[in-house]
Amino acid sequence: MYIPPRFALSEADARAALARAGFAHLVTHTGDGMLVTPLPLLYDRGRHSLIGHVARANPHWQAVGADSVAIFSGPQAYVSPSFYATKQETGKVVPTWNYELLTVHGRLVAHDDPAWLRDLVTRLTDRHEQGRAEPWQVTDAPETYFRSQLRGIVGVELTITSVEAKRKMSQNQPERNRAGVVAGLKSSASSADHEVAERVSDLGSTKANGLG
Repeated sequence: MYIPPRFALSEADARAALARAGFAHLVTHTGDGMLVTPLPLLYDRGRHSLIGHVARANPHWQAVGADSVAIFSGPQAYVSPSFYATKQETGKVVPTWNYELLTVHGRLVAHDDPAWLRDLVTRLTDRHEQGRAEPWQVTDAPETYFRSQLRGIVGVELTITSVEAKRKMSQNQPERNRAGVVAGLKSSASSADHEVAERVSDLGSTKANGLG
């Protein structure tokens, strides 16, 4: 991934993003072409890998040992040139897009052990049910039903070789343009635009405090 230095995350920020990551597109190169599967993945810090599962009927899990990349998309939004103060000053502005992206590279491993799959599904469930008033648990399902569901999936693990993280949030713009981006996105009805506005604003605060 092309990452200009000003848009690169520090190693600490990249690791934090990896720990927060949830839903990805897993892309694997095979002799027959590219396999792409959308799926939730969980970072296993001890093994430094991403783990998840696919349907047994999905041929993706059979690409054992193949080079793969998991792509996690963060907040993103279109940025109109009309947001920039410099539009009125010079007119030398063009549209762009703000976004965050995490790409995790590695090799694919498959797991078909029921105990491994049970642990994975339990961990995924606990991760995404946390914070709910009445979180659902794997043990809420009848045991025979749960075992039958496990037979329909195969575990996948991406053993990580490298991580790339990019945050393009108007860092290349002067402060008056950044302020215009924040105001413009906040005026939108889109919650996604509001999230990007917060990212742009937070980056500005970080620099002002000498932390960027």
